[in-house]
Amino acid sequence: MDVKKALEERKSTRAFVDKEVPIEVVNAIIEQAKTAPSGVNAQPWQIAVVTGNSKIKLCDKMEEAFRAGKKAATDYNYYPTEWVDVYKERRKACGLLMYSTLEISREDKQKQLDQWALNYQAFGAPVMLLFFIDKVMEKGSYMDYGMFLQSIMLSAVEHGLATCPQAALGEYPDIVKQEFPFYKDKIVLCGMALGYEDKTKVVNSYRTPREELSKIVNYYS
Repeated sequence: MDVKKALEERKSTRAFVDKEVPIEVVNAIIEQAKTAPSGVNAQPWQIAVVTGNSKIKLCDKMEEAFRAGKKAATDYNYYPTEWVDVYKERRKACGLLMYSTLEISREDKQKQLDQWALNYQAFGAPVMLLFFIDKVMEKGSYMDYGMFLQSIMLSAVEHGLATCPQAALGEYPDIVKQEFPFYKDKIVLCGMALGYEDKTKVVNSYRTPREELSKIVNYYS
């Protein structure tokens, strides 16, 4: 598969079939992704591959916290504290596109809540990847991490798999660290669902739009 095709096929997948992903395939994906660049070759990535009963237990605890109304308390601010201008518009459009595809009305708060709760189950994917970073690392390493995450997603496409990068899986870092105390002194960066796409589910049918080059690029000569 060429890079162009991989980039076009990658999307945030929110429904997966009940099919195990061999650990050898997961390892092969990470092995490819670790060639991503990082400043002074710091390689700030640390990963927990979570499957089986460990995944079920963690997911159920996060969903329970969400449904109980526990406020998210991420280790760092992924999103701005206030949405403004075009970013506010894009965020709203993104949510409306998903809910309209699922035919969930603005008034149906219960269905909206149930759909959001699927985040904490990694949308039923057989594999959940959790990403951690040391607290001493600065913003440059977060940039490095983004390239690493994209490399995982593109490698997954090459292996016939689908992914969904998820900030939501970092919303309850206390629960994550209770389940995996090895990472108790780390920052929970985010998570990622990994598995085989369920192409029969309508939630996987839509694609979020991207801006025209004229809106994001200026040329100087």
